[in-house]
Amino acid sequence: MSESSVRLNVFKTYKLYVGGKFPRSESGRVYEVSDSKGKWLANAPLSSRKDARDAVVAARKAFGGWAGTTAYNRGQILYRIAEMLEGRREQFVREVGEAEGLSKSKAGAVVDAAIDRWVWYAGWTDKIGQVVGGANPVAGPFFNLSTPEPTGVVTVVAPQDSSFLGLVSVIAPVIATGNTAVVIASEKAPLPALSLGEVLATSDLPGGVVNILSGKAAEMGPHLAAHQDVNAIDLAGADAALAKELEVAAADNLKRVLRPQPVDDWTADPGTHRMTAFLETKTVWHPTGSLGASGSSY
Repeated sequence: MSESSVRLNVFKTYKLYVGGKFPRSESGRVYEVSDSKGKWLANAPLSSRKDARDAVVAARKAFGGWAGTTAYNRGQILYRIAEMLEGRREQFVREVGEAEGLSKSKAGAVVDAAIDRWVWYAGWTDKIGQVVGGANPVAGPFFNLSTPEPTGVVTVVAPQDSSFLGLVSVIAPVIATGNTAVVIASEKAPLPALSLGEVLATSDLPGGVVNILSGKAAEMGPHLAAHQDVNAIDLAGADAALAKELEVAAADNLKRVLRPQPVDDWTADPGTHRMTAFLETKTVWHPTGSLGASGSSY
């Protein structure tokens, strides 16, 4: 190639991540995504309610297999995601820096913290059961054991102001405990989330465990909150008005709702509350002694 040749840039086409595949929005709509200074970065898919329904179908289909995976294996898969992110660190540093108006060094610190958070939750997958479950003392000749089980399909409204660390902080605890997720990415900064879909697809995570949509939470959120096959919703990225609307819609079939906090510090120790928020407790009674070998649970 001669020095006078001009090379055309190859612009990336961002797509949704649903069921382990990369569809465009069925509506054909896109919207412009700009950096913190208003410079155009890319066109992102503007998801429709049909896209949201497709994501729920994919999440439900994947739930049985993912919930049945051993906790140890889930931890291995989450750790593999962290490995894949480490290999694409520079891409995410650039995308986070552009999305949040950060210098390269500060964006690097955010990406490193997000990778570390995947590792942190990977370590919890086979430990959370011992923390929130256990043997219960009862007055009678019985064993009484409580064990946590995943709630099911969880809709996650991702944080608006933390395009990557906040995003990872709300996705990882959902899937670490055996749930599947339908994620509405930050409307103003969806590109790190859509790129995360590419990482998930090339890790060992089964398709449909995480489904990522970009667009307007105000458009998709009420539909997902009222969806009869969605079991829970995390309102981390919803403003006060939208959160109230989604809570009302979610009450129609008694979903678990994790309410947004006044101030979420995504750099702080995340604790276990986002894992326990989407766990159900199953209690098993088993007779001892001469009462027989049969047991019951509820």
